[in-house]
Order: sequence, then structure tokens, then C-alpha cells
Amino acid sequence: MPVPDEGSKHERLSQALTDLADTDLPMVAERILQHLQVSPATRNAIQDVLWASCSTLDIPAKTRRDIARSLDLAAFVPYSGRFKALLARLWVLDNDPLDWLLTSGATLSAQIDQHVFRNPGDWTAEDLFEHLHAFDAGNRRFILFLEGMASAEVLPDEPAQRRVVEAINPHLHSAGVELRQTGFEGGYPVFGLVSTQAARSRRPKNLIFATTAKPDIRFLDAVDNDIEVLNPDAVLIYDRPITAEGIRWCDLQAWWKETQDLPTDEAAKKTLYARLGSCLPENSDAQRNLFALYHEIHGPNVPGLPALLPEVWLHWDPKTVRARGHEALLRFRMDFLLLLPRGQRVVLEVDGRQHYSTDGRPDSAKYAAGMKGDRDLKLSGYEVFRFGTDELDDPAQARPLLEQFFSDLFNRFDVAPSPG
Repeated sequence: MPVPDEGSKHERLSQALTDLADTDLPMVAERILQHLQVSPATRNAIQDVLWASCSTLDIPAKTRRDIARSLDLAAFVPYSGRFKALLARLWVLDNDPLDWLLTSGATLSAQIDQHVFRNPGDWTAEDLFEHLHAFDAGNRRFILFLEGMASAEVLPDEPAQRRVVEAINPHLHSAGVELRQTGFEGGYPVFGLVSTQAARSRRPKNLIFATTAKPDIRFLDAVDNDIEVLNPDAVLIYDRPITAEGIRWCDLQAWWKETQDLPTDEAAKKTLYARLGSCLPENSDAQRNLFALYHEIHGPNVPGLPALLPEVWLHWDPKTVRARGHEALLRFRMDFLLLLPRGQRVVLEVDGRQHYSTDGRPDSAKYAAGMKGDRDLKLSGYEVFRFGTDELDDPAQARPLLEQFFSDLFNRFDVAPSPG
């Protein structure tokens, strides 16, 4: 935040907020929630404002009520402390003062203890949802509630986790979404809410990126799709499970530190950044600017944000395009890939003249081939965003454009910095 030189502490704080750019206000609000103790009501009010602009999956009121009617709270009774912690993170468990006459002064927290845990069966899940105001809560809060109830953090019992998911999913399907296993953490399955409308939202198996040459690949076991890359110095291969958070910079850095046997996080950060930058085309200032500005714009938030993976190998063919002929795969690599939470995949492409011209002259066939490649990617579950080199060649011009783009992108895909 800007730091005014004069005035009382209150005046300087007020002036700092006034001087802050509107685009920076959400980041300040996120940090307030991370580092300051605020009341649950204030916390929820701030979260609701932050989440209001996020494009997220919609869970209709009828679907929510159907879910509540299908859930058995008995599954959570053995883990009452864990379940209460989830409720406290998302809901206001202290009554509004006006409720005093109706509840004899008992807080909602105390009522939950009495009617859910000490006297199981007093309240159904529908009763609990009603008291939490879950039926009319924002979509993001309700989604986090569902994912929390299916998590090992709340239910450290895999069969119990899967029973909760099996109770919820038949109702979510009518809304075009489902709780889907997106990975493992600590040996337990992780479930995230994903759209069932996407053509494909599978977990990546072979993430080959930062390529400086075509991978030299052979099958170790064709039955299990186990591959080996014989020129590992020319490519990076991320071989860790991809969690519901996607791949964040902190995940990539931890993997790099371990595989390169580096002594400190700082050494890992610097050498990883240099290695990723080294694979970018020397003749593309636009790509280099996009990569550098992504990290400059987000600064201290980078560790908890999706890693910007450059030069990601999408298709591989042992034959050359000339040998393969018209059956050749049109796009081998993606300029940049972001693996976002809940299995979402975003491709960023930087287009120079070679994408739509030959020898400096417009080439409609080349342009059409590029558009076909985009359609194929989108039908495979990727979102594709293209930049022209003229937009990014000048860093001073590119920075405000990219600031707005990434702000809008992360709002659309419901991405917020998570602790790195």
C-alpha cells in the first residue's frame, strides 16, 4: 500500500486506502483476511464482496435442499471437532442479537452442539442448512461447504468420504456439476466441484514442459502408458500428483528444490525461474515479456498462484510433419499453460505474423489451421486465450493490459492466492 508521510495513524491509513488503485483493493482485502483477526460476520461480508465478481459454478436452491435431505449428519458425529471447525470457517455461528428471544440466548454454535452432536437426530441436515442460511448463501461459499464435507480434513475416513460424495452427486448432476476426485493428499482422496459440461477434465499424466528440443520418448510399458524421456536435459517433467489446487508456483518450486537437491528455497526460486526463462524463444520479446510481467505483477502472491508453465508439450509424433502428411498433428507445443484449481486448464498463446502469413503475405490456409487447433483444444477441455505480439512487445504497454487480463482471468476461474 502507498505510505503517506503525514498525519495520524488513522489519517495515514485512510489516505493510503484512498491512494490505492482499485485493482489492488481485492489483494489488500485478501491479506486482511489472512493476517488480521476479524469477526466471523465481518469476514463473511468481505468474502462475499470478493467472491461476488467471481464467475463460479451455480448451485440452485432446489439442488441445495435436495442435497440436504440426502445427507446423514451421523457421518460427522464421530468427528464433531473437525466438522465444527469447517462450519466456523464458513458460517457465522454466533446468533444475531435479535434472535435472543427465540433461542434463549443460545448461540448457533451451542445449538449445533446440542442438536447435532449431543442428541443426534434432533436436527436433520436440512435443519442445519436452514440455520446456517446455506440455502441462500453465495455459490462460492456453498461449494466450499460441499468440498469441505467431503474432505479428509473433516472426515479422515475414505469410505465415509465416498459415501458423502455418493449422497451429494446425484443432485449436483441436475445442475451440470459434480464432486470429482482430483487427486490425493496424505493418502486420502481429494474431491473438487467441477462442471460435467466440459468435454474432458482428466488429471494430467505426463506433464512435459520448458522444452528446448523435441522430447526423445520411448515406452517403458505401453500397457500402462509409462514413458521415458531420453533427453531429460532438454525438457522438464513434473511427476508429482496434481492436487485440487492445480500446480502452483510453490508446488513447482518444492519439486524443483527436491529434484535438483538445492539447499534453500531462495536458490530453488532463482534457478527455477532462470530455467523456465531459458526455454523461451530468443526471437519472441512478446513471450518473454508475458513471462516476466506475470511474476512482476503478482510479486509476493506468486507462490500461491498457478505456475505459468512455458513451452508445454501437447502432442508428440515420432514422425516429422513432412513424413506424416495431412494426418500430421498441427500443434505440438503450447506457449504457456496454467493448471488451475478444480481441473481447469488455461492456454495462453502469443501469435506473431508466422501464425497467419507466409513470407510476409496473408495465408488463409495457415489461419484456418490455427483456428481448427483452437477448436480441438477447447473441445478437449482447455480454455485458449491469444495475444498478438504487437500487444506485448513493449513492456510499458503490456503491463496494464496483463494486469487487467490476469485479474479478470482469476476472477472468472475463481482463483485466489493460497498459502505457498
